Amino acid sequence: MATGLQTSRRAPAFIMWDRRELAEILNVYGRFVAMGEWKDYAIDGLSDQAVFSIFRRASEVPMFAIIKTPADAQRQGSYKVVAVDGHVLKRGHELAQVLRVFDKKRFSVVS
Repeated sequence: MATGLQTSRRAPAFIMWDRRELAEILNVYGRFVAMGEWKDYAIDGLSDQAVFSIFRRASEVPMFAIIKTPADAQRQGSYKVVAVDGHVLKRGHELAQVLRVFDKKRFSVVS
């Protein structure tokens, strides 16, 4: 029996990419690295979403962010790709479908 002084505090749960999701993302990322388009990435696990950020150079802001938000799963889908300006390029329930946005166009940053 727990008393008020013995309350247990859990660390907040973080949303993170699973192995299958990371494999799909890194497959797309690797293709663009091979073409010389992308140079670096960052992975963040937050309390409400997981973010895979893609950079042209390590010192810049991300060109794209692939975001997983499980809270949106029942509405517009857990996954989305967001451009540097904040526009959502694609969203959906399946990661593979959302990542196809990179197959349709050749993306580049406009200075």
